[in-house]
Amino acid sequence: MNKRFLLLCTIIMGISSSTAQNITKAIYDSYDDYKETSLNNRRIKHADLQPLIANFRGNAKFKVQKVGESIQGRDLNLISLGSGETNIFLWSQMHGNEPTATQAIFDLLNFFKSGDFKKEKNEILNNLTLHFLPMLNPDGAEVFQRRNALGVDINRDALRLQSPESRALKRVRDSLDAAFGFNLHDQSTYYNAERTEKPASISYLATAYNYEKDINDVRANAMKVIVFMNEIIQKYAPGQVGRYNDDFEPRAFGDNIAKWGTSLILIESGGYTNDIEKQEIRKLNYVSILSALYTIAKGSYVDIPVEDYEKIPKNDRKLFDLKIKNVTYKISDKPYILDLGINRQEIDFVDHNTFYYKSTIVDQGDLSTYYGYETFDASGYTIVAPKLTVDKNGAELDTKNLHKSGVAFVKTHLPKNGFAVKKPVHLVGENFKLPDFKLSPGKEPTFFLEKDGKIKYAIINGFLLDLSIASDKQKFGNALIHRN
Repeated sequence: MNKRFLLLCTIIMGISSSTAQNITKAIYDSYDDYKETSLNNRRIKHADLQPLIANFRGNAKFKVQKVGESIQGRDLNLISLGSGETNIFLWSQMHGNEPTATQAIFDLLNFFKSGDFKKEKNEILNNLTLHFLPMLNPDGAEVFQRRNALGVDINRDALRLQSPESRALKRVRDSLDAAFGFNLHDQSTYYNAERTEKPASISYLATAYNYEKDINDVRANAMKVIVFMNEIIQKYAPGQVGRYNDDFEPRAFGDNIAKWGTSLILIESGGYTNDIEKQEIRKLNYVSILSALYTIAKGSYVDIPVEDYEKIPKNDRKLFDLKIKNVTYKISDKPYILDLGINRQEIDFVDHNTFYYKSTIVDQGDLSTYYGYETFDASGYTIVAPKLTVDKNGAELDTKNLHKSGVAFVKTHLPKNGFAVKKPVHLVGENFKLPDFKLSPGKEPTFFLEKDGKIKYAIINGFLLDLSIASDKQKFGNALIHRN
């Protein structure tokens, strides 16, 4: 028996905290053996999945069947394996810009496809039959948007079933009458575990089936499996789990699937420090789902106290990409102390394969109950408004010296295309006029921090740069091109 898999099974069945460090390494080692390396960024497309699905179609372990089409004619495929009497139904990306679990599904399929660990995997597959429907909204995925080509949120179409994707999901659910359903999503990276600075990297929900949020056996079983998954994830992402809001939504698929008799488990992939493409969270999905399948196959979840579900911290939304606290901001030479909360919005390029950042000040004032992926204590620092200069040789810009003199905007010859530049200085056109500087929510966060009469930090498009360190040695996304 492979030692790494033995360790994985050990954590699934429960281990002492003293071995958690070894287990962490074992899980990640095992995961890397099965990670689908062709899916390494979030903006995956339907075409990226087709060669992978074709490989499973040619494997006798798997049954691949077309179960519908999207509005724009892209196939929806169900991939099934196992011979157990208990059906498990997992679907992903009903929102086109929520792809993390789609990637994890193909990691799981690679795991089950391998010839390794036959005894251990058969324990799952002899008791369960697994059904995966990856990328339910391929039209939305094509342009990296939440809604489908009709402009409908598929997860609000469980009653009217206006969209073909919705009808396919309902038809598969009814044909399987699955004991458990896994509704796999991405949530905002700005969720944190309640009253902590830690991001809710994974959030779980056993969906309510009525406004009263009653707990019947169907919902209780989902809660118990979630408690089990949470215990596993806490081993190596401690404190980074939240409990999604369980308010009843009568149009939502999760709520209705629970009403129809399937124990519905919602998994939301949130944020993780320095994980822009959510590859660490992809691992959490992989391990979380695998642990759930194992406890369902063994039936060990049955004895878990349902009350433990309420012990999982609720989701909160109090994270910023960058929090600057205790900074001095002067109006009419009078100093005021503020905190600033800054977020970096992703703007897709026209191909929807890549993106650039356009940041905004989200909030300011007393943000002492909020947190940041990055937090800078600006006590003693004063905000300095940015300046504009003219330089016709933009490619040769010495940004470090520009920053030290307070320059963040350069009037120069602009490239014909594009909205962003990798250099940490904004490029502007001939007609650009630098507006009067004022801090307020919704504004672009570009300014400097001065202390003892010297500028020591630059904030360019919401990215903090220490001017004592070369900019190419620091984390920076992009500056902007202002054409007018």
